[in-house]
Amino acid sequence: MIKEQNATENPDFQSPNDDTNLEGDLTADADIAALAAKVEVQIQKIAERQRQISAKVQIPQPVEQIWKVLTDYEALPDFLPNLAKSRLIEHPNGGIRLEQVGSQRLLNFNFSARVVLDLEECFPKEINFRMVEGDFKGFSGSWCLEPYSLGEYVGTNLCYTIQVWPKLTMPVGIIENRLSKDLRLNLVAIHQRVEELASKEPYV
Repeated sequence: MIKEQNATENPDFQSPNDDTNLEGDLTADADIAALAAKVEVQIQKIAERQRQISAKVQIPQPVEQIWKVLTDYEALPDFLPNLAKSRLIEHPNGGIRLEQVGSQRLLNFNFSARVVLDLEECFPKEINFRMVEGDFKGFSGSWCLEPYSLGEYVGTNLCYTIQVWPKLTMPVGIIENRLSKDLRLNLVAIHQRVEELASKEPYV
């Protein structure tokens, strides 16, 4: 079963009394709220307690700009909402291993989840990741970058997909709802970050 979710179907995203300050800030900023509405989110039920969630957005910048932001792993908490920690750690086989901690409020209590991810970079098309240790039974996914052109303008279709399998102690419905919001917020934040960095680069 696949269902699509958009910003207008997401009452928490547009509520002034939401859990997170960032979501409230997004609502207050009409431009950012309009951008969030353009993020497509799909939720697919893989099994009873397993979900695949995908989010997609168009960014009017070349693939290289988006890649630069996505692979600056330790800077991700500077602009991604609810990501408290992201640090590179030693990989036994010399690959890319990343420890991340997400922190937020769910049902009026603080919720924190830690994952250790192994990443595979396939420049310039995709970044794949899978959990090797953490607070889920399973967690994996990918970033996919696809260039597009509109006349003389070049941009990137950015798609973020995760497959999540929560532990029995985690209500799958709450996790599904929270992660679908997070994916939307993350793509909005990445869009902003890419545009901000591009505006600071000197014209050639």
